Amino acid sequence: MNVDTVNPATGQVEHSQKLMDSAEIEAILAATQPAFKAWAARPLEERGHLLRNVGAELRRRRDDIQRTMTAEMGKLKKEALAEVDKCAGACDYYADHAADYLKDQPISTDGSRSYVRFEPIGCVLAVMPWNFPIWQVFRFLAPALMAGNVAVLKHASNVPRCADIIADVLHEAGIPAGVFAALHIDNDQAAAVIRDPRIAAVTLTGSERAGRSVAGNAGQQLKKCVMELGGSDAFVVLEDADLDKTVAGAIASRFGNAGQTCIAAKRFIVVDAIADKFVERFKQAAAKLALGDPEAESTTLAPLARQDLRDELHKQVQASIALGASALLGCAPDASHAGYPASILDNVAPGMPAYEEELFGPVASILRVKDEAEAVQVANDTNFGLGGSVWTGDSERGNRVARQLQVGAAFVNAIVRSDVRLPFGGTKRSGFGRELAEHGIHEFMNIKSVYVA
Repeated sequence: MNVDTVNPATGQVEHSQKLMDSAEIEAILAATQPAFKAWAARPLEERGHLLRNVGAELRRRRDDIQRTMTAEMGKLKKEALAEVDKCAGACDYYADHAADYLKDQPISTDGSRSYVRFEPIGCVLAVMPWNFPIWQVFRFLAPALMAGNVAVLKHASNVPRCADIIADVLHEAGIPAGVFAALHIDNDQAAAVIRDPRIAAVTLTGSERAGRSVAGNAGQQLKKCVMELGGSDAFVVLEDADLDKTVAGAIASRFGNAGQTCIAAKRFIVVDAIADKFVERFKQAAAKLALGDPEAESTTLAPLARQDLRDELHKQVQASIALGASALLGCAPDASHAGYPASILDNVAPGMPAYEEELFGPVASILRVKDEAEAVQVANDTNFGLGGSVWTGDSERGNRVARQLQVGAAFVNAIVRSDVRLPFGGTKRSGFGRELAEHGIHEFMNIKSVYVA
């Protein structure tokens, strides 16, 4: 069976990927076991040297990788190049910091010696999405490899060449065979791989539905998993916010990557005292975004990754309008294959898809509130808990509000973003477990207590 990849900007088939058969899958899984033993036994310094080579190879091939991302899922050229650079930086970061993160930690007890030791656990299966087809992979892969684990990747079906180019980059950098491989498989085959005893753990970035399926399967096998799921991040604007900085942040957070970001600001919760001014400035700025060819320098808003995703987004918008939301800008599909213009819904209220669901595209939902207390209440009135931001002229006030948000990451006067130095993950239905920083490298390790009497 073959799966076609369609260019989001043109509607043309870019690539037809043949799915692997059982023999091909078995060969890859069989290779992980001896590879793990050899890789885990390598000195940390050698693993770090090879990971730095991976970073260098990413930088060398950044233009090729960018073109592949843009063709497969429609990412703007400048955004794709920045994504490659971020992955290379993550490789360098873990090569530089893993020794500190993985060293034995002494614990004071009544024994002659007690300490915590960190040991790799084996092969990690990653089920990854298309929206950041390189970064999502390296976010788990760089720490996993430095920890001494090996990995196999089941990437989204519309980015098969991104999966292959990652494997090729690692090969060219000198990573041994069997340490990493891309699996071109469907969901049923992936479920079987999760059950395979050679898979020690599973990490997934994706929808809540996908997370329930994968985590349920992994749970049946008593396998550790990390779930990074959807989000409907609050962007709280208080009456003392700097409007220039706040509007710029709102544009970047909502419309970057065509709004297809789990940690994008989606619900703009604005206190009444500043709401009209903010909404007007936000509308003017959003109207200037140019939807078009993602390879063109003049384009500032990319198409959505697939036409069906565009259609689903529009259904959510239409349903919200039917329930009383006001269409301030856009809110209608573009004539291009998968394009959707920068859009704003005002007067969003409970019961509407724009309030209750994640809108995965360039649609901003405006929720007006009377004061700070109501802003916090509305921000937390969601099943999601990935991230949120607070915008205010008083950083101490912002810190106080940020501490009240029920999320995995709260930013003050800055957009929520992943940073290799900070743990990343959510709460509530946005998932569990953490990626990045020291926390991320420990997720897929045996944290062993050693006590010597």
